[in-house]
Amino acid sequence: MTKSVRCGNVIIGGGAEVSLQSMTNTDTRDAEATLAQIRELAAAGCDIIRLAVPDMEAAEAFGRIRRDSPLPMVADVHFDHRLALKAIDEGADKVRINPGNIGGRDNVRAVVAAAEKAHIPIRVGVNSGSVEKDIIARDGKVTAAGLVESAMRHVKMLEDEDFTDTVISVKASDPVLSFEAYRMLAGQCDYPLHVGVTEAGTPENGKIVSAVGIGALLMEGIGDTIRVSLTGDPLEEVLTGRKILAACGRRTEPIKIVSCPTCGRTRVDLQQIAAEIEKKLMPEGEARKKRGKRPLTVAVMGCEVNGPGEAKEADIGVACGDGCGLIFAGGKSIKKVDEADIIKEIVRMAEKS
Repeated sequence: MTKSVRCGNVIIGGGAEVSLQSMTNTDTRDAEATLAQIRELAAAGCDIIRLAVPDMEAAEAFGRIRRDSPLPMVADVHFDHRLALKAIDEGADKVRINPGNIGGRDNVRAVVAAAEKAHIPIRVGVNSGSVEKDIIARDGKVTAAGLVESAMRHVKMLEDEDFTDTVISVKASDPVLSFEAYRMLAGQCDYPLHVGVTEAGTPENGKIVSAVGIGALLMEGIGDTIRVSLTGDPLEEVLTGRKILAACGRRTEPIKIVSCPTCGRTRVDLQQIAAEIEKKLMPEGEARKKRGKRPLTVAVMGCEVNGPGEAKEADIGVACGDGCGLIFAGGKSIKKVDEADIIKEIVRMAEKS
């Protein structure tokens, strides 16, 4: 088990629930736009939010945003340690730096002292694009061992200042390389690990790459906080991250939809039925979560082969036939409805459960 650190009201590591992060893509200097995005991400299930702090104007806006943010905020700082100091002074709950690019040990020492005084952690983030030149020259390319060596060099700079409230990431755009690096790192230290596949790509491809890279690690018990990196709306990152955590058994979704892939036996428009049920039950799922109600499993099945069995196993289910559906609840069949009424009936029952 890793040690734990605190980021605002979120515990990272130490056996705590794996937390879900994202990063705003608004201009941090635009406090209102950034706050609006943070609130949207919080409503979608984000636990921690990271903001780019590229200049002093952004660092000052960071403080205004922090006062109204519903989520703990991480300041993402590169090259200028004074931006990290300002963000900490403005209430940052955590700082993400690369100790090797903020101007030497004196600057690292200043950031560490400020973080210690504020009782906040530092994330050391190493990506495949930031590995030191001497390591790449020696290995001929970026390797898992090189990523880990780079990260531990930077961690040692913090340890030399007696600072150990550290979170580490060793991300690559190649999910296999990321997987190998995190496994190696997990065997060498007990620091909490921030897991992800960096620059995973556009949503269509990036979701698959992230699910493979992050999911494989979570299934091995590696990872204390995750971020899905997609080229697009951060909301997609949060929704995808939630699904990855749920699929790995690390988080329970308020409503789980089970549906079959369809085949030549299907005699209803199951794709449309399943999609509409999922769409209509998403808001209901969030409402259930807020009310503290137990998770609900809904099965939408296309034929008589696996349909009745899956529908019986679910809290609510439908096994479809020729233009109709047999509705199940609590393991028993309760009624038969026409295809046109399946969506309405399943949604009605879910809302009452």
